[in-house]
Amino acid sequence: MACEKEVKATDVKEKKEEKIEEVEEMENTQAGVLVLKQAPEFKMAAYDAATGHYREVSNEDYKGKWYVVCFYPADFTFVCPTEIAAMNAKYDELKSMGVEVLAVSTDTKFSHKRFAETEPLLKDLKLTIGADPTGEVTRAFGVMIEGEGIALRGRFLINPDGVVVAQEVQAPSVGRNVNEFIRQIQAWQHAYKTGEVCPANWRPGKKTLPVNTDVEKMTGRVGDYVTLDEILS
Repeated sequence: MACEKEVKATDVKEKKEEKIEEVEEMENTQAGVLVLKQAPEFKMAAYDAATGHYREVSNEDYKGKWYVVCFYPADFTFVCPTEIAAMNAKYDELKSMGVEVLAVSTDTKFSHKRFAETEPLLKDLKLTIGADPTGEVTRAFGVMIEGEGIALRGRFLINPDGVVVAQEVQAPSVGRNVNEFIRQIQAWQHAYKTGEVCPANWRPGKKTLPVNTDVEKMTGRVGDYVTLDEILS
């Protein structure tokens, strides 16, 4: 009887340890904030809509470039094609800014191809869509909805040093604003190039804050450099 109790106690301990490991694994896949961290490495199959062919994509393809990894829940859904179409409509503008775009969902490359061919909003699609059916890449970026096997709406802007400088993560029901995203890219590119920082609502041509040269003068006196009216204009 004593041995029997000892075995049962061991079993309980092992189950507790397994449960702790499961929780820790779940926490690790939902990584949270990636800003100021190196973007996760990845490699996956993809559908290249510009050529109509399948290919492999990896983070190495974007080395030394500005790029965005844009996760969406699933092909053949409702909000997703509106987001993809909006990003595609701005694709040439983004390319002129030196920004590469990679869309990703947990669908297969075959699903991506069919989705692009049948959805009217995706006519003339130019984007490359990464296929992550195992969820490995989605988990690496911390946007997997466990239990459903689909991604949150996660958008990650990565600078030429491979560092994530901005991320936006939303629940599936509401789409994102590509025009605001372009504004953010313009601000990040200006800050990256000049060392200046950009106040709220900044757009090209508006005032920046020259902390790289006037940091002591600016401390506690930001209003001497930019007014609220200028910020909101």
